Amino acid sequence: MKAEQVLEELRRGNERFREGRMVTRDYASEGKAAVAGQSPGAVVLSCMDSRVPVEAIFDQGIGDVFVLRVAGNVVNADVLGSLEFATRVVKTHLVVVLGHTDCGAVKGAIAGVELGHLTGLLERLGPAVEEGGGDVDAVIEANVRRMMAAITRESGVVGELVERGEVVVVGGVYDLATRAVRWL
Repeated sequence: MKAEQVLEELRRGNERFREGRMVTRDYASEGKAAVAGQSPGAVVLSCMDSRVPVEAIFDQGIGDVFVLRVAGNVVNADVLGSLEFATRVVKTHLVVVLGHTDCGAVKGAIAGVELGHLTGLLERLGPAVEEGGGDVDAVIEANVRRMMAAITRESGVVGELVERGEVVVVGGVYDLATRAVRWL
């Protein structure tokens, strides 16, 4: 499926999720079918927040999406390696960076929290904090846009696939209150 088709399916899935009319799934059958291999339509980089269940938000089943979760949906070497696997090896055509409202990582970055290894992760949000002027919602959106740019800038593999038109990188912000994804 082309990136545009996958994105439309994610949009429709989010609509079903918001309206409470998700597809009834037979997870046993989906799990058995997945044993033969995988060909997810999208790879989603999301925050690790427990209130942001990516497969549910987009009404996707087993094998439909790759999901990478890290606080603040921050791009690092491990995330880039996973994105490269998804796009180059598995031929996934759509990369989604998904931020969310009320993000604790963003709030921590704004507050200058220092805590072990979390400190370095939050420092990656520094430019978005500056760009957003410390406003949580503005920083969340700036961070999504910055991480989208970081993916193509820091990964020659993904960047090349984007240049060739084989991969599309998009971003969105999931609203915890409305359960809607606002695409950027």
